[in-house]
Amino acid sequence: MEILYKARVTSIGGRDGSVKSSDGVLDLALARPGAAEGGTGTNPEQLFAAGYAACFHSALKRVSAEHKVSVKDSKVTVDVGLGRNDKGAFGLDVDILVDLPNATEEEAEKVVKAAHQVCPYSNATRGNIDVRLAASAGDKQPVAVG
Repeated sequence: MEILYKARVTSIGGRDGSVKSSDGVLDLALARPGAAEGGTGTNPEQLFAAGYAACFHSALKRVSAEHKVSVKDSKVTVDVGLGRNDKGAFGLDVDILVDLPNATEEEAEKVVKAAHQVCPYSNATRGNIDVRLAASAGDKQPVAVG
């Protein structure tokens, strides 16, 4: 694989510590899930959700341009759950909700499926964690995309 970009982030102290990127742009205090609500820091699940949402949105914009589907005012929301799997190990669970207010239901389903094939986060997680896709088009309620 030809590497186009590489990020370096160092963690000190794990979930109760901090993370900092080599360029200093990212420099965050961490807290365990739930503790962040008190304003003391973020957690790895929030960082993963943020990265996945941004990456998926970029993939969506790319495939939407190819399919001539409007992404004006679009949003991508990612929920990341942390839990134990059936073997007792910790695992992640992901829900992705794509809001395409200027697309039809058919267009939304098509580009969300295509973005899921292009997005590096989707490719990295495929077969490793449960990822569920849903899309809302126009002013309709979200529907599962499968």
